[in-house]
Parts: sequence; structure tokens; C-alpha cells
Amino acid sequence: MKEVLNTLYVTKERAYLHLDHDTIRMEVKSETPLRMPLHHLGSIVCFGDILISPALLHRCAEDGRTIVLLDQNGRFKARMEGPTNGNVLLRQAQHSANIDQARSLCIARNTVAGKIQNCRQVLLRAGRETASTEERSLLAAAASTHAHALTRIEHCNTIDVVRGNEGDAARSYFEVFGSMVREDREAFIPHGRTRRPPLDRMNALLSFVYTLLRHDCVGAIEGVGLDPQVGYLHTLRPGRPALALDLMEELRPIMADRLVLSMVNRRQIQRNDFIEREGGAVYLTDKARKEVIVGYQNRKQDEVQHKVVGKKIAMGLIPHIQARLLARHLRGDLPDYLPFLYR
Repeated sequence: MKEVLNTLYVTKERAYLHLDHDTIRMEVKSETPLRMPLHHLGSIVCFGDILISPALLHRCAEDGRTIVLLDQNGRFKARMEGPTNGNVLLRQAQHSANIDQARSLCIARNTVAGKIQNCRQVLLRAGRETASTEERSLLAAAASTHAHALTRIEHCNTIDVVRGNEGDAARSYFEVFGSMVREDREAFIPHGRTRRPPLDRMNALLSFVYTLLRHDCVGAIEGVGLDPQVGYLHTLRPGRPALALDLMEELRPIMADRLVLSMVNRRQIQRNDFIEREGGAVYLTDKARKEVIVGYQNRKQDEVQHKVVGKKIAMGLIPHIQARLLARHLRGDLPDYLPFLYR
């Protein structure tokens, strides 16, 4: 359980939330690990099997306080609100920012800057961990390319130029991605970035974890009342969760890439955990998918320092925090959207 940005995140399975005068009281197995005044909270986000009393539901509805229900994996299920809420104004602000080229550019630029910085941290960390002088040199050169890309991002004057810089950095990143693989390189060195379908084991792993992350980002965006299909960096297409894809960009290196590399390097995933289909497509076996899901859920429990909110946050809550920061920016409460930067 953690309160961040006036939002209570409840992750303890079978916790029971009920109203005690003007206070939320949480009970878990006859114990009371949390009491919190209602006036501190603007919303409550529940992960998994959380019980909520009717009295608390009614009080939150009367006060205009949102309750968001997610499954234990973070997938959005429902949002409960009273008859009057500010979501229509928030979505209006979201659509207005999409039409405003200057605001769209600002959000897209900061999003890509966050991704490039986080990719750079992954490269620098891998460079410190390798014993090979040649690999350290390759990783350092790619990290330098990302540093130069960061300096260019702030001068980009169109979203297409931002996308071009992001694409250049991504190519540099995946050119040396194999240098971060320490176990069974012959099986796991990727041949560039391939998808729909993935054509090698590493791309199959990345695509699967990116799918898990995308579901979390959609759930986070739905939870704050934003429209997941109206983004700023990714173009709008019917059925495409453009805003979730935007939010994913800064989180891919730290929530997906680092996990995949760790599972391969620790031999939790091995070469025989894949199936090659006719035509060259490569997919994880059912057993391997379960192993990756467990690894992903464990990764979400790791705590990292969030500079904007000034406290340690479980990795699984980062998409929700970032979605709320974006909502605050769109409402005019924050001058800029601030990406999550990994250290």
C-alpha cells in the first residue's frame, strides 16, 4: 500500500477497505496496517482481489473520488465515479493538446528524451558489468551516441524530427544489444529489431514483454481518465492505443529490456524455450511464457527512486505515476510532462 500524488495504491491481496467516519481503514487478516483521512485522497487504485465496503463506495461517489479496479497484473477492469467528475474536462484538455502542435511537440520531445536517457543508462550499466574491453568500447560508443541524441532533442522543431532522432538512437541501441548478452550468445544475439512476427529468440522475448508492458500502460491511462488512443508521439490510427505506446517508450529500457537481459544472462530462459514456426517466426513456449510473466511481476515489485514525487516507488506503479503526471500537465498543473529517468 502506498499513497502517491493524492492516490492510494492498494496491492495487498484480500485487503478490506471500509469507511470509519472520515477515514479509510484497511484490514488484512484482522490487522489494521493502514488508516488514512479521506480528505488526503483524490482517488484509490486497487490491484487484484481487494474488498471495498458499500459505505466507502457511496462516500467516494458523493465526494467525486475515483476508484479504479485493475487485475493483479495491472490490466484495467473498471473505473467507478460519481455523477459529477472532471474527466470530460481532462479529455478535452488531452484532445486540445493533440491539436496544438507546440504542446504535442513538447510532450513528444520529453517522452523521447526520457527513453533515450533510460537506454543510455542500460548501456552504461552493461559497460560496467562486462569484462571485455572491446564490448566496453562498443557500449560506450553507443552511450555517447545517445548523449548526442539528447542534446539534439531539445532543438527538434517538429514531431517528425523527434521521431527521426528516436529512430537513430534505437538503431544504435539494437546494434550493440547483443553485447549485453553474456550467456549463449549464439542463440540470443538479435538480428536488429524484428516484430510481427519476431524472427529470433531475443526479439520474441522483447515482443512478449513489451505486450505485458503495453497492457499496464493502457490500464494506467484508463485509470486516470485519459483516452489511451489519443497520443502525441505515435500517430493516431483506429484501434491503436497511441497514448499507451507513448507512455511505454520511456519505460521499455528499464521495465522490459533489463528484465529480458537478466533472464537470459541468468539462464532462466534458454534456447529450447522457443518454437520456430513455418516462415521463420519464433515464439515462446507456454512454459517459458509463464516463467517470463513471473519474472515480470517480480520486476514490478522492485523499488526505484522517483525524483519527481521524491520517494521510492515499486516499479509496477511507475506507469500509473507517469499517467497522473501527464494528466496534471494536460490540466495545466505542471509546466511540462516529466518522464521517469532511471538511475
